[in-house]
Amino acid sequence: MTAHGHFHWNELMTRNVEASKKFYAETIGWTFNGMDMPDGTYWVAMDGEQALGGIFEMKGPDFEGIPTHWFAYLSVDDVDARLKKAKAAGAKVMREPFDVPNVGRIAILQQPDGAHVGWMTPAKMD
Repeated sequence: MTAHGHFHWNELMTRNVEASKKFYAETIGWTFNGMDMPDGTYWVAMDGEQALGGIFEMKGPDFEGIPTHWFAYLSVDDVDARLKKAKAAGAKVMREPFDVPNVGRIAILQQPDGAHVGWMTPAKMD
């Protein structure tokens, strides 16, 4: 498990998943494993057996006007408790904590200066 306060995961949010996969396969050598999700396929970027990050397709009205970008997640020891501290420090919650089975508990916030970041308490793995 990634240590508290360290970057844990990076996710490419794009409207053209296939072009992004092709670019990173050709330039970096990544391969991709698809994971079926309720809104489509989530693509995990792989270097051999090591998962490096994901590719998420931005579609629908929630993503209007948002450019393609990389999004980072920090590992935190208790996302709910840390989110209370973040709110007290002036952060705005963009998405309240939610659970992703076998991944962890995640919240999306906007820090006081406007930057967006994900905080995640990773699921404990056996």
